[in-house]
Amino acid sequence: MTREETLLLIAEVARLLEGCRHVAVGALSPIPAAGALLARELAGGTMRVSILGSRRHSPFTEGGRELFDCAAQGRIDAFFLSGVQIDGAGNVNLLGLVAEGRVTRRFAGNFGAPYLAYLVPRLILFSSDHDPRRLVEKVDYVTAPGSGPPGVWRKGGPVALLTPRCRFAFRDGRFLLESLHPDQDLDEVRAQTGFTFDLAGRVAVTAPPPEEWRACILGPVREAMAEVYPLFATRLAG
Repeated sequence: MTREETLLLIAEVARLLEGCRHVAVGALSPIPAAGALLARELAGGTMRVSILGSRRHSPFTEGGRELFDCAAQGRIDAFFLSGVQIDGAGNVNLLGLVAEGRVTRRFAGNFGAPYLAYLVPRLILFSSDHDPRRLVEKVDYVTAPGSGPPGVWRKGGPVALLTPRCRFAFRDGRFLLESLHPDQDLDEVRAQTGFTFDLAGRVAVTAPPPEEWRACILGPVREAMAEVYPLFATRLAG
């Protein structure tokens, strides 16, 4: 991923977080973390951002347990989930892959992902890859549900899926293509997506970050990122 593509995704994350009061970001999520920090800068510092693994940008002293408590109390407005697979129903797989009836790979597991998927109002799905192996018709395991079973209470759920190629909204249990990133082609996106999706009329082109946003990302956001993601911050610097 080029630096310009990274800047675009960071800006899109910030747009998706507009109006939030408290955003939490899990581990190994540099682009969502940078987008949340940008959103905080744009909100004049009124937004609270908690980044797991950070000493400067997290109020938690016991890690995930306190995050889960905040979610149960309704004190987290947005969270990010990624996975080895995401399907057209918004389900996320963090457990493993199956081929020919047997498990071929196992991963770290859910670490509270299904719990947060039911409690956080604005769940943003993020994938650093956009191909049929990652975006599949049906996940091998449902770690965090998209729509969830009928009749089961949930406070939130997926609202969007952001990838290096495009941005989807999630409505009525399906993904809706809202915008293509610059230089991306609709037919190629269809070919590289393992599930079918709807179109929002005339598909827009994702707007690049304004110059003042770029300056903010490459300035205070990059400096803040250096504490928990030093290599990512170095790459942002070019």
